[in-house]
Amino acid sequence: MPSLDSYAPIADYALIGDGRTAALVSRLGSIDWLCLPRFDSDPVFSRLLDANLGGSWTITPQDIQSIRRAYRPHTNVLDTEFTTATGQLRLTDFFPALTERQKRHYPIPQTLLLRRLRCTAGRVAVNLTIRLRPRFGRWTPEVRRFAEHWYQYGWGHSAAVLYSAVPLEQRGSLLRRTLELEAGQSVDFALAYADEAPVELPVPILFDTLERLTVDYWVSWASRCSYTGPYRAAVERSALVLKLLTFAPSGAIVAAPTTSLPEWPGGPRNWDYRYCWLRDAAFTVRSLLGLGYHEEADAFVDWILYATRLTQPELRVVYTLYGDPHIPERTLVDLDGYRRSRPVRLGNDASRQFQLDVYGEVIDAFARYRLFGRPLDRDDYHFLRGLAEVILRRWHEPDDGIWEVRSGRAHHVHSKIMALVGLRHLERLATLDGVRLPFDRYRRAAADLERWLVTYGIDRTRQAFVAVPGGEPDAALLWVALQDVFLFPHHPWVVATVEAIIRELAHDDLVYRYHRPDGLTGPEGAFVICSFWLVEALARIGRLEDAHRRFERLLHRANDVGLYAEEIDPETGEHLGNFPQAFSHIGLISAALALEEAAQRPPASRLAAS
Repeated sequence: MPSLDSYAPIADYALIGDGRTAALVSRLGSIDWLCLPRFDSDPVFSRLLDANLGGSWTITPQDIQSIRRAYRPHTNVLDTEFTTATGQLRLTDFFPALTERQKRHYPIPQTLLLRRLRCTAGRVAVNLTIRLRPRFGRWTPEVRRFAEHWYQYGWGHSAAVLYSAVPLEQRGSLLRRTLELEAGQSVDFALAYADEAPVELPVPILFDTLERLTVDYWVSWASRCSYTGPYRAAVERSALVLKLLTFAPSGAIVAAPTTSLPEWPGGPRNWDYRYCWLRDAAFTVRSLLGLGYHEEADAFVDWILYATRLTQPELRVVYTLYGDPHIPERTLVDLDGYRRSRPVRLGNDASRQFQLDVYGEVIDAFARYRLFGRPLDRDDYHFLRGLAEVILRRWHEPDDGIWEVRSGRAHHVHSKIMALVGLRHLERLATLDGVRLPFDRYRRAAADLERWLVTYGIDRTRQAFVAVPGGEPDAALLWVALQDVFLFPHHPWVVATVEAIIRELAHDDLVYRYHRPDGLTGPEGAFVICSFWLVEALARIGRLEDAHRRFERLLHRANDVGLYAEEIDPETGEHLGNFPQAFSHIGLISAALALEEAAQRPPASRLAAS
């Protein structure tokens, strides 16, 4: 059994990808996670979840004295600079990113991962090990060298090709080499994969061109970011992360590229996040449109319509990259798990839950989409009317809630708030576009929801909303300050709710989700997106100084290349949960946009909100 020291901290990883899959690269130059051919496929490198069984690709200098790494400015090209006792070495990792026109001139494999080494000073000895282990390490592929620099992997019906500029020593399926580089010398490696056709061989003479075109692609994409506020660097990095987590063929955005990274070391909250959740659709749409990424927002909205086609008007909580609502959950009992955090899970049983809030959040997403000037058509309104009918029919029922707890259904106050938000937004939208809908029924249901919330959702001692009737505060209730169709942000109940969450769930700048048990044992970290929600809520109730202070502290919580996990331990600063987490970065963008909007409001308006 591997020791706990065999696992790098979650924050030690950086992300590279190509819009279909992604790899995690450690500070020591080890690729410990890569699924092929898609985010939700089985991994070929999975050392992240089992340091013995899972494969990895390490390129690590000897006698390291210091490491400095960064993404190339405005890109997702990763440079790691090693200083050793005898010299300096730069490792560059990336997946080529080309325009469709460029792909016709420079044909590349379906998936191509490039790793480029260059000695920049002195002399450096480097240890190289490639241990490709498909199916979570359960399969040992056949490896065949078929030319001086080429190695072919085969397993099942799959094949991959490795290019190495230097000969490698082969021991079974293990390839390795210790090489020495002097100043000015370089060596390249490439891994190519395809599942739809024979693998095209990488063309080494094109590697310089592919690197240049990739840098140009990302710089051009980042330049489209319309945010010009004081937090431009963090916002741009978060946008670049979202682009890496977008599955280009469908427009879906995965919650994270990993599965089963624990929300507490050794704990059981280890979930598979390689799918797309609807619950944060409103934040996603707002973030993309607010930054000027209209094409990506259009693609995401199209994906929502496509993904839900089989279940409309009912919605599932989570769908696959291509919109399949069936995601059965199972455990891999033979894997150690990250730092012995079991179980390792595949699939997600949240796909079978009923979460009422999702209906309101999807309507909210379409409302934000329309208010940004994106048109809605007849089919869109047919879809939205169906969602409203489900709200009318089912809002009285208990649900599983936004946090997907496994302790049973309850009457979640946040879910009722979002149901009300959905009905109110749909009436606004239909009135704006002159669409005839049964407004009287919506208004009656909205009035009933308001009465329920006022009667059961308020704790009379706190004068604030609580998670469930008679319960305690819940960070999801920050949403009450993030909308304006139920109560305005300056309403005493809204302000008191924000204050109760700060008092009872916040730890400095970080915010825990809730008090109550969720059906599982052990602790968890503070939730990053909730921490950004608090920033946005404070901005909306007029407490800008506090909002900026918390936001700037949260920016320092990112790892050295600007990435966030799902959770953070407030005591140690350790990143926890799947990584990087799309919704953490969406929360950052949304909070930055809220701060900018609040700063642009007239002073009198800000005073009234306080």
